[in-house]
Amino acid sequence: MGLIQIDSVNVLARSQEIVLFSRLGNHPRALLPDAADDGELFEAWVHVASHIPLDLYPYVRYQMAERLAAPSQWMTEVLRRRPAILDEVLDRLADGPLVAGDLAERVGPKGTWWDWDDGKLALEHLLRCGLVVARRRRNDFARIYELASERLPAELVDGPAIPEREARKELLRRAARHHGVGTLADLADYHRQRTAPCKPLIAELVEEGELIPVQVDGWAAQAFLHREARQPRRVAARALLSPFDPLVWFRDRAERLFGFEYRIEIYTPPAKRVYGYFVLPVLLGDSLVGRVDLKADRAGGRLLVQASWVEPGVPPDAVAEELAEELREMADWLDLPEVVAVDRGDLAPALSTVLRFG
Repeated sequence: MGLIQIDSVNVLARSQEIVLFSRLGNHPRALLPDAADDGELFEAWVHVASHIPLDLYPYVRYQMAERLAAPSQWMTEVLRRRPAILDEVLDRLADGPLVAGDLAERVGPKGTWWDWDDGKLALEHLLRCGLVVARRRRNDFARIYELASERLPAELVDGPAIPEREARKELLRRAARHHGVGTLADLADYHRQRTAPCKPLIAELVEEGELIPVQVDGWAAQAFLHREARQPRRVAARALLSPFDPLVWFRDRAERLFGFEYRIEIYTPPAKRVYGYFVLPVLLGDSLVGRVDLKADRAGGRLLVQASWVEPGVPPDAVAEELAEELREMADWLDLPEVVAVDRGDLAPALSTVLRFG
């Protein structure tokens, strides 16, 4: 995958954990924090906030430099009021890692430090600019910010910057490998690049034989197949997907590829939600066949299926048994003894029956 998008919503489990569960099944939940603490992964702003491996850092430095040179509107306002704030935060980080709350007040004779909101915004800006990297505190998921120069190998931070054009091309090369097949928009979105500067680089990758221009049935746009993409005779996948899984995070691609219209409804008022609060697409074989609204009832020891739906034309009985197996494995992974399906959605009757008697 190359990177894992991070999200803090924890009604079931945090998105980055679900992404691993989708591919590994029941696995130790400390894998990601252990990898971050060991320096194998760190948090940076790539496909929004993401866990990325060390070897990606040199290729996203040009994006970081752009953000440093042209701060966002919210950071520009902070700098207008406090022009020295970035230097002050960097000086504070020179004393060691910190969380945003540490900036609320300095302990000692200097008294009050600054308004917490300004400090938090400064840290977020520095994270986006690559001068700071982060990992997460285990007990409350708060970001632990550190100077990139302290956390990452010196050759990555202090070495010569890769020219923007070369970096963009490598990101497209990697995105193509992660996708297998994709349009220009798909490949650019993976690392949140603009499409205009990517277009001539795609042409170069085609000329060099790394990408093969292809037509995909039902796609209006030109597609590109990575030369090493595998084409299995059959796909026997079964997974519950996070709303921020790379398989579905670019909604336009999910619709083109699977005919699956997907909109996250976390921020939609409850009365206006169609499918539910935290809805996970259901992958079976090579199709997205349904969706389930899941919640971990930790106090009651239950994995709650608050609604379950199949896609048009998909028989509920063809999905219920496989989905029940996947839900039981997820409940096991989350240390929840029971799976309970609420009677909401066209898949709910068949799923409830399998969970009770299957």
